[in-house]
Formats: sequence, C-alpha cells, structure tokens
Amino acid sequence: MALAIRDVREHDLDAVLALNNAAGRTILALDTAQLRYFFDHADYFRVAEIDGHLAGFLIALREGRDYDSPNYHWFSEHYPQFAYIDRIVIANAYRRHGLGRIFYCDVTSYAEVRVPLLTCEVFLEPRDDVVVLFHGTYGFQEVGQQRMGSDGPQVSLLAKDLPSYAFVRETYLDHDGLPDVPWLAERQHSSSSPDTTRRRLTGERRQ
Repeated sequence: MALAIRDVREHDLDAVLALNNAAGRTILALDTAQLRYFFDHADYFRVAEIDGHLAGFLIALREGRDYDSPNYHWFSEHYPQFAYIDRIVIANAYRRHGLGRIFYCDVTSYAEVRVPLLTCEVFLEPRDDVVVLFHGTYGFQEVGQQRMGSDGPQVSLLAKDLPSYAFVRETYLDHDGLPDVPWLAERQHSSSSPDTTRRRLTGERRQ
C-alpha cells in the first residue's frame, strides 16, 4: 500500500466534494463555491492518496481569514493566533487504517512552527465517544461549548497547546523567518497569507 500526503490539486476537487458530502451528518455538507473558497484560501488543505485513490483530506485555516463559520469566529474572538481544523474526512474503505492520526501528526507539524495553538470542534449532538476520546488522547482540551446557530448542534470547542512554537518563534520567526526548505513551504493559493509580522509567544485567551 503506497500512501502519500500532499497538497490538494484542482483536479482533486470533484472527488473531495463527493467524499465530503458522503461522510454523514457529523460533517457539514459543501457546495462547489464553498469548496472553492477552501481551495483558494485554506492555509492547510492536504489529501491522502493510497495507490492512486483519494482516501481522505483535512482542511485547516489560520487566524485572520474571512471565513463564515461560527466555530472559527469563536476561536477568533478568544485567541490571537491559532490554526483551526475545519474538517477531516476519511473514505469508508480506508477507515481504521490510522489515517486520522497521520493527518493530525501532519497538521500538527504544519501548525507548531507557525502558531501556538491548534483548534477544532467535535459534535456533541450526536455525540461520538470515539471521536471525543481520539481528541483527548491527542492532547486536545475543551475550552468552551456553543450551539451552531439557533437550532444547530451543540459542539465542544477544543484546543491543543503547541509548546515548540515558543522555540521556533524566538529562534526563527522573530529574526529571518523559517528556513527555506520544501517541508516548511506554504501551500500556493491565490489569496494572501496572514500577516506574519503579528507574532505572539503563547496562545493566551483574549480577555
């Protein structure tokens, strides 16, 4: 089995859309315009490819994006810097292969050299104890709850501290920036990157 984790490409978008909208009620549906927004603006948008087949994807955004999501807005109101995991989807045929953990390791590697906090939410209605346990064992802690809209599901808002960010900030970000090597490169998209001059040492909540 040959596995590759790589940045999404435009020709992947139809397959990504079909996979997302077949994932069930714990993953919010997308239309083509919403998916195009992610393709154009997401800071992290990678797919898992197994033997040439799309097996899953994960999308994450930094702070400062014009993204109409109540959960993203909640984190924006409480934290100055973060990477927000909007969604992760694994195809049914490739579940229980550890792809979720592989994706979370990869997005953590992306985030920990850029921000002090990795965030996401899990649905409490319907509650999936496997998902809750997965995030707990991966170092996420609940920092709040909210209902998505007036009649939407209740969600648990989770955050994970990334302690290595302090070292990266002091050693690289406050000076010449990250080394110019492929594995640290930002994905190429049409939107501008967040303001990299606004750096903070910790992910302390806004008061």
